[in-house]
Amino acid sequence: MVTNYSQNNSLVLVGKVTSEKEFSHEIYGESFYSFNLEIPRLSGTSDIIPITISERLMTNFDLQIGKEVIVEGQFRSYNTYEDTKSRLILTVFVKEIKEKSEEEEIKVPNEVQLLGHICRKPIYRKTPFGREISDILLAVNRAYNKSDYIPCIAWGRNARFCADMETGTEIKIIGRVQSRAYEKKYEDGTVENKTAYEVSVSSLELINKEEDEENKEEAI
Repeated sequence: MVTNYSQNNSLVLVGKVTSEKEFSHEIYGESFYSFNLEIPRLSGTSDIIPITISERLMTNFDLQIGKEVIVEGQFRSYNTYEDTKSRLILTVFVKEIKEKSEEEEIKVPNEVQLLGHICRKPIYRKTPFGREISDILLAVNRAYNKSDYIPCIAWGRNARFCADMETGTEIKIIGRVQSRAYEKKYEDGTVENKTAYEVSVSSLELINKEEDEENKEEAI
C-alpha cells in the first residue's frame, strides 16, 4: 500500500518576508536556506514563523524583504544538540512558493492540517483567568520512517475533549501555526527571552480506525 504522507501534514501561509535568507544546511548536495515570514492575526498582532526553502525553489524567485508571498508546505521538526542536550526545532518546509498578487484575497492566511498520534499524555490546565488549555505533542508520520513531533495547544471545549486521551490515540487537527514569546528562567537567576512555535488548534477530530474499516467493508 502506498501512503500519501502529504495528507498527514499540509499548510498554507500568506505573509510578508521579514528577513534576508540565510544558509541553513545541505543534504545530498542540495542547499537549504531559512527566512522569517510575518503573518497577521485577526487581533492585529502577527506571528513570525521560520521558513526553510530549497535553493531549487529560489532559482527564478527573488525573496526580497517586504514581499508578500503564499507558501505551501509542511510544519516539520528536527532535533539539534546544545551542550549535550537535545532541543526540538520547528520550521515550515516549503513545497511551493509564489508572490501574492494584489488581486488575490486569501480568507485564511494561516492554516495547517495534521494527522498523527498523541505521543505523550496531554497536559490539561487552567490559566489564572480560568481559561482551559491542553498541551498536546503530536507525532506525524513522514516518508522514510521519519516523524515530525509537533507541539499543539487546544482551548476550551477542545482542551477538555483531549484531556483524557491516551498515548497512541490518532487525531486530526486543523489550526494555525503561531509564535509565542516567553521568558526562560535559569537556576542562577538569569532570564532569557525565547520564542516557541506551536499549532493553535481550531478543530480536533478523533480518528476511529475500526469504524473506518467497517465502513469500507460495507461499501464493498
